[in-house]
Amino acid sequence: MATLNRDRLRRVRREAEGYLELGMPTHALTSLQRSGKVVHSDARGCYLLGESFREMRRYREAIFPLRRSLELIPDDIHVWMALAWCYKRVGSVGRAIESLEQAVEVEPGEAILHYNLACYWSLAHDSRQSLHCLANALEIDGNFRDFVHDEPDFDSVRNNPLFRTLTGTFG
Repeated sequence: MATLNRDRLRRVRREAEGYLELGMPTHALTSLQRSGKVVHSDARGCYLLGESFREMRRYREAIFPLRRSLELIPDDIHVWMALAWCYKRVGSVGRAIESLEQAVEVEPGEAILHYNLACYWSLAHDSRQSLHCLANALEIDGNFRDFVHDEPDFDSVRNNPLFRTLTGTFG
């Protein structure tokens, strides 16, 4: 029976991944939901379920399966980022920050984590933390400098002299 469930789970995950790659999250969700308990006992299956909801902009519904995925495998930074994304979009910036800080503990050298933290700290109106995280992101990967100009999350720190120095924007 266990082998049958493993095979079924692999098939369902491949199917859901394919649907998500094709931009068909509703189909992915249907496929995953048909397998119920088998999916809920698997970190990747839960992540795919969360991603399906997230791509459908059903952020509140995505939170539970993403958190379940992290219960099963707590060091997956992609799940932490997806969870933070959802928290931000349901208006829980504090939880989004907590999620990304967990991800940074797992992978401190990932610039995207520091960059997103800088965005979220800016939304929380903590310019000191925002600029600290932005400096970390740019130190790890200076290419993120190209994104700051069009990022509305930085509006609260955009006129800060340190922000201008870090990003090379003056005037």
